[in-house]
Amino acid sequence: MDIRPIRTEADYDWALAEVERYFDEPPAIGSPEGDRFDVLSTLIASYEAERFPLPDLDPIEALKAFMESAGKTQADLAELFGSKSRASEVLNRKRALTLNMVYRLRADWGLPSDLVARPYDLRAA
Repeated sequence: MDIRPIRTEADYDWALAEVERYFDEPPAIGSPEGDRFDVLSTLIASYEAERFPLPDLDPIEALKAFMESAGKTQADLAELFGSKSRASEVLNRKRALTLNMVYRLRADWGLPSDLVARPYDLRAA
């Protein structure tokens, strides 16, 4: 398994390139490639947390910031969640993120679950 510590910006860029190839076809959980993806994602998250601390964002703000930084659109979120209306309702705080949504964000996009798996306010309908 080709994995190394992330100590420099070059190491970080290498790790990002390595996990990026899994975005279109995520590896099976528990497979050697799935384990590699998980380990690299953890290393990247640790490096980012240390070097680029995020302000304390609520889950929807964190999701929007992640989408912007990753070049993801609302259409991409709709595809991930299975519905345009569901993605819109989540982003507009009319529907709460479900456990399955949080899982898909982590598994398919690499968004750390701890950023979105906590309580937040919904808007009244």
